[in-house]
Amino acid sequence: MALSIIILTYNAEATIGRTLKAASDLSDDIHVIDSGSTDRTLEIARSFGAHIQNHPFENYGAQRNWAIANTALKYEWELHLDADERPTPELIAAIRDLAKRGFPGETVGYFIPRLVHFMGGAIRHGGMYPIWHMRLFRRGAGRCEDRRYDQHFLVDGPTAQLNHPMIDDIRMSLAEWVTRHNRWAEAEADELESGTNPDQLVKAKLDGNPIERKRSLRRGYNRLPILWRAFALFLYRYIIRLGFLDGRRGLVFFVLQTFWFRFLVDAKLYERALARENARDV
Repeated sequence: MALSIIILTYNAEATIGRTLKAASDLSDDIHVIDSGSTDRTLEIARSFGAHIQNHPFENYGAQRNWAIANTALKYEWELHLDADERPTPELIAAIRDLAKRGFPGETVGYFIPRLVHFMGGAIRHGGMYPIWHMRLFRRGAGRCEDRRYDQHFLVDGPTAQLNHPMIDDIRMSLAEWVTRHNRWAEAEADELESGTNPDQLVKAKLDGNPIERKRSLRRGYNRLPILWRAFALFLYRYIIRLGFLDGRRGLVFFVLQTFWFRFLVDAKLYERALARENARDV
């Protein structure tokens, strides 16, 4: 055991058991940061011997940074997960190997690919795999971006990549999915209108690390005309990047995630622009 694990939770009884089972194969120092669960989440966490702290939820970035600053970790390396994310056996073996070798070299953080499971199956096409995230890093080297939506961890120092994925197991109902994405669309619209402290942002660099490249592509997307760009993104992911190969669940996923959600963000931006125009005309 050479790393501690931090897991954010809220009403996650459908997935937290699998997450904790996988986490317990990696560490005996598991910390759950809960934001007011009313289901069996905490009962399940206690059954795995997890350390539990409660903290009101503001946004993911703030919650992650609070956890980094306020959790007494046993080990020098930390792995961050959401309640619906779990490392695969192959990823567990790769991290164990690193730990046995004392995390050799000067690397202070590792990017891990995320594989989305939706409606009971993997979404492997449409540019959805691999999606890289910085989740494993040396204590004191990492922090999370100060963003309300689509935030990433950053580290100070050399990084590397692990080739085996963690599973992002989306088990919520579509009703809950829509409710959450409506909130996230509001947060994304706020980000696009107001901007964020540039010192906290992942830099947009096409020749940079995986999330810097992703941020560069997102910046290009944001320069396209609003409302129309959601259509372009759906066609790109579903047709050009072969999202249709994921079958019916892929059709549902790409319509909702790359069209409906992105169109909703733009619709909110358009609604706000109209409100400002109307206010000036009064």
